[in-house]
Amino acid sequence: MRKVIAIIGDAKTAGRDTFKYRIAFETGKAVIDNGYRLQCGGLGGVMEAACAGAKSSANYREGDIIGILPSFDINERNQYIDIAIPTGIDVYRNVIVANAAAVIAIGGGSGTLCEMANAWALHRMVLAYTNCGGWAAKTAGAPLDDRVRYPEIVDDKIYPVESPQQALELINARVDRYSHYHKGIVFFKD
Repeated sequence: MRKVIAIIGDAKTAGRDTFKYRIAFETGKAVIDNGYRLQCGGLGGVMEAACAGAKSSANYREGDIIGILPSFDINERNQYIDIAIPTGIDVYRNVIVANAAAVIAIGGGSGTLCEMANAWALHRMVLAYTNCGGWAAKTAGAPLDDRVRYPEIVDDKIYPVESPQQALELINARVDRYSHYHKGIVFFKD
């Protein structure tokens, strides 16, 4: 079974000629080039750019691009989505987007930060671009909190990246180490 990689980030970009759009496009393409599937929130901006890139890959197959939509309207999605999952749960769908083998953040505001925090809490591998601003740049290179998610991964953190090649090299080398899945919140007494 092919792993799913989520790409998250700004809901709007300043156009197709921007650095952020190109990074998202190339990262989406690289995800499919490397044999993974792509998951996102299904809307515009970084999500749409990543989906367009994914569809441009020579390795693209129908069904490779998954959109976890905030509304019940299956038509409220970008044109590149193959599998649309209309949740009707608005921003609460961010936890579903974040439950992928790895999550790559490109820029982003509060929604992206929410998805990064969810991915961290769900024990997923998280990567963030340092050169695209937003919460990705602010959190790249450090753990999101003090919890020890994987004692055997001494450098567990939000991995900083600057290029699609670097992101996919890290995913290819490390994603299998992120094998724990969240099984619910456990109450600990002091």
